[in-house]
Amino acid sequence: MSPAAILSCIAAYFCFLLAIAWFTSRNANNDSYFLGNKASPWYAVAFGMIGDSLSGVTFISVPGSVGMSAFSYLQIVFGYVLGYAVIAFVLLPLYYRLNLTSIYSYLRGRFGAWSQRTGSAYFILSRTLGAAARLFLAASVIQTFVFDAWGVPFWLSVASIIGLMLAYTYKGGIKTLVWTDTFQSSFLLLGVGLSIWAIARQLGLDWSGLLQVINDSPNSQVLFWDAKEGTYFWKQFFGGAFIAIVMTGLDQNMMQKNLSCRSLREAQINMVSFSLVVVLVNLCFLAVGVLLYTYASAKSVALPTRTDHLFPMLALQHLGTFAAVVFVLGLTAATFSSADSVLTTLTTSFLIDILGTEQRKDLDEARKTVLRNRIHVGFAVVLLLTILVFQAVGTPSVISAVLKLANYTYGPLLGLFVFGLICRRRVRDNWVPLVCGMPPIACYLLDTNSKAWFNGYSFGNELLILNGLLTVAGLLAISRINDTDTEPREW
Repeated sequence: MSPAAILSCIAAYFCFLLAIAWFTSRNANNDSYFLGNKASPWYAVAFGMIGDSLSGVTFISVPGSVGMSAFSYLQIVFGYVLGYAVIAFVLLPLYYRLNLTSIYSYLRGRFGAWSQRTGSAYFILSRTLGAAARLFLAASVIQTFVFDAWGVPFWLSVASIIGLMLAYTYKGGIKTLVWTDTFQSSFLLLGVGLSIWAIARQLGLDWSGLLQVINDSPNSQVLFWDAKEGTYFWKQFFGGAFIAIVMTGLDQNMMQKNLSCRSLREAQINMVSFSLVVVLVNLCFLAVGVLLYTYASAKSVALPTRTDHLFPMLALQHLGTFAAVVFVLGLTAATFSSADSVLTTLTTSFLIDILGTEQRKDLDEARKTVLRNRIHVGFAVVLLLTILVFQAVGTPSVISAVLKLANYTYGPLLGLFVFGLICRRRVRDNWVPLVCGMPPIACYLLDTNSKAWFNGYSFGNELLILNGLLTVAGLLAISRINDTDTEPREW
């Protein structure tokens, strides 16, 4: 597929996004931007979250990871289901009862302003790095197969992608994103389904033969029981549960859409439905990985150095025009859906949690809108710079990098919320930033030295749990039973 043809598909797709944005952002205000006027249908939110949670990392990196770790990623996905249940029946009732716009406002009511800013700062750091990693993956593929042929530098192609996202999120915010994400999830799921069909056709397989190939492949092993390895089942399962809790339930980006539902019940139905679909969709992506490696072996195709490039290489250079078009549309959907909402939710958290605009009486609606627009553009620039850093550093598998980052940056958030929910003690609020900064450093030292210190033991996603526990211990150390602070608390 020629670079011009690939770019034409992306341009046509973007025109549809602009049309949706124009229709949904008419008469939009700050309430529309932050919570979609509390009128989002649960089924639209649930379906749109598929694209947001799976993103380009799942679309490209998960199939490629099959060659290194088989279906072990599915162990994490099983844990997601448990985590989503906690979100639906523990966290969402809390958020709705307190009528929150930013979920980190809970930390202000429970502990104080410094705790709120600390929680928001970790979210901003986590989401910026995670979104940059996801967008870097998709952008690097587009760069390799489109813009390199025309001599366009990487920074310019990424800036163009982010500029396109700005164009349709700038005004409508969440009100627009609920519907653009629904559109994009449709193309992402269509992409994986048709990709399986296209590869099976190239291998001459019917559906029963396809299932047989997947079942017989040595890369389809799901359960791993070596406790020393990072792929050990219970590490992956409970790590996945906590990753779901922190990367969805304690993440403003995912919760802001849930808070835009019409009621708590609809938000809970959304989360339960979403958890079931996520298992099925991830299983399909792993099946794509088995088929890709089977195809490469059958056709004697040399594997790329980076596993993330396996799917795009075969789709765009070996599997024919139909598979190439399907891949481009799926990747484009994954690219935009994984990063566009981040600009809105980072802006929301910065305005409410860091700048405290909800408490400021000196800002009228017009001035709040101007400030909101400036910060929205500012985060687009930050996202661009972070992606360029990822390019300079490089990583063989972005899915591993995203999960590793989550273990470090979401741990303090997990500890703050767990301590707030299970313990009635108060903390010395101005000490919270220091206390929350120490566990990630300790976890990094443990992770890098674990094999030498613990007889070959390798940390997996349980590092996130340890990070959260260390944060809870630190908060306990600076807590007290008798709180003389007269500031009203809500928890």
